[in-house]
This record gives sequence, structure tokens and C-alpha cells, in this order.
Amino acid sequence: MSDNRSRRAFLGQFTLSVAAAALVPRLTAEQTRSPTVSVTSSGRMFISLNGSVAPRMGPWPETARLAARLGYGGIDSSLAALKTAGLEASQALYRELKIRPTVVGLPINGLQAYGDEAAFKALLPQLAEDAAFAAAVGCHDMMLVLSPSSPQAKDDRRRLVRDRLVMIGEVLQRSNVRLGLEFLGPLCMRMGNCGGGRAGAPPAATPPAAPAPPTPFIWTLPETLELAKECGPNVGVVLDVWHWHHSGGTIAEILATERSRIVHVHLSDARAMPPEEVRDNMRLMPGEGIINLTGFLRALNTIGYDGGVAPEPLGRIPMDMSGEDAAKLALETTRAAMEKAGVL
Repeated sequence: MSDNRSRRAFLGQFTLSVAAAALVPRLTAEQTRSPTVSVTSSGRMFISLNGSVAPRMGPWPETARLAARLGYGGIDSSLAALKTAGLEASQALYRELKIRPTVVGLPINGLQAYGDEAAFKALLPQLAEDAAFAAAVGCHDMMLVLSPSSPQAKDDRRRLVRDRLVMIGEVLQRSNVRLGLEFLGPLCMRMGNCGGGRAGAPPAATPPAAPAPPTPFIWTLPETLELAKECGPNVGVVLDVWHWHHSGGTIAEILATERSRIVHVHLSDARAMPPEEVRDNMRLMPGEGIINLTGFLRALNTIGYDGGVAPEPLGRIPMDMSGEDAAKLALETTRAAMEKAGVL
């Protein structure tokens, strides 16, 4: 199914099968037409609690209650947790707490999205159901991380990724849901040498042959935007300031971006260090490092971005810090950075 007509025919066929199938939970027409939480713009950015802030924030829905109690405007939510709780309970929770379900992860991971074609297409009816559920809860944004490298030639990989994301985007569009693609900037990620393996393991008697180096794929804002535009009107970018910084991103690139293409924002900071030494869990709290957060946030404000800004300080929170203290620290430092930039 390489052309647009065959893809549309396929999507039409599975949509009819979804409508005829028993959905768990089944959404009524009224539930899908009238989400409990309004998605109208507030005109200002807001701070959203991200699960990476602390490892001990507790299970759902305690994390949502914590976010509301501390003063977050939204929370990056788990689709699986929402589905377990059920539609009406999830709607009631956000209504009670007066916070927004900012974004959920796409329930199809990269391995599934770019693997066997038949297996991928078999996942699309469930994706349609999940998108309808998320929209009924009031969450109209999903996200997927783009691998910055690939064993395939770049053109071949890009063609595969684009074709699969086009199909995903069309399914999500039926429920008015957007997809944000998060690019990964650090050098070790695109070169495939960030390390790994089991700590303390004895060296092998015969070292294994080194695998062929991967091919750098898409790891900058302009390339991610170009891909997103080819995938559909509801596909955009999750802009993580850490990855933007380590990809060599510029303020001009943000200013050249359409507001509708920025789906979500992650905030942290970085210390000055050689690119080859950067690892993803070396982040700082907003305002503790060298990233031009003021310029970054002002550029987003200039293009009209008014969505969630989630602190994501991977590796910065002490393991013995309580979930509440970690969430407070993340909120305070993020708020300070945004107030300094004049965007909150």
C-alpha cells in the first residue's frame, strides 16, 4: 500500500471494523463529542508535572493530586493508568483537581512502529480506540521519541518512518489528537556509543567484534519539523531544551517554527562539557546551567506557544529526596526560569 489511495482505503476498512467491534471501555457519542476538560487556549504557557521529576512520587492518581496541590497547571499523564481508572473516573479527576492532562505517550513504540508492516497495521484499530479515549478525557496530544540513529541508510529509514507516521497521524486526526516527535540531540545518542552493559561484569575472554556504527538519523529541530510537515497537519515536535541545546539548536530555528507544530516542551539545564562526554542523565534544574533558557522561552512566547512546559531534570534529583520535595523543586526552578523570561 504505497500510494495515498491504498492507504486511505486501508484506514477506512479498519475504521469500520473498529466501529463494529466491542470496545473496552466503549465510548458513547456524547463522551467523545464533549470532553470534560476544555482544551481551549489560556493564552499563556503553564507548568506540567512530568513523571521523570522523581522516582518516588507515588502511583496514579496520587501524582495528579500532588501536582494540583503544589500548583502545577497540568500533568504529563499515562494513558495506561487513565484507561485502568476508566473514562468517567479520569474525567472526574481532572475536573475535581482543575489541572490539564497535558500529553500522553503514543501507545505504539518505535520498534512496533517501524517493524513488520502487517504487525504494525494490526495495531492501528487499537490506536484509534486509544486516541478516542484520550480525546474524551481531554488530552489531545501524544508523543513519540525519534531514534537519532539507525542501522539503515538515512534515506531508507526516513522513508519508512515517514510512511508509518503518516498512517499514525491519520488515525489520530480522526479524534483531533496531535502527535509530537521528540528528537534526541547528544552526540553519543546519534553515534550509538552512550555506553551500557552490566556494571561490574568481568571482561569477556574474547571481546566481541564491534558492531557497525549506526547512521545518524534525525536529531535537530529543523529536520524534525520537516519530517513532521510531511506526516500531516497534526504532527509536530516535542521540544526538549536539553536536546535542542546539545544538537546545536538556535533561537532563530524556534522563531521560524509555526506555533501549531510545537506540541509540548521539556525544560532542564546543562553544564558546560565536551560533547563526547554528555549523557542524558547529566541534566540540571532550570537555571543551574548554561543554556539560554530566557531566549528559548521568549522565542516560544513570540511564536505564540501556550502549552505545557514540563521540567525534566534527568539525573539531578537525589534518590533519597521525597517525591513531594522533588516536585516542589522542579516547580520552583521552572517557575523562576519562566518568570525571568517574562512568559508566566
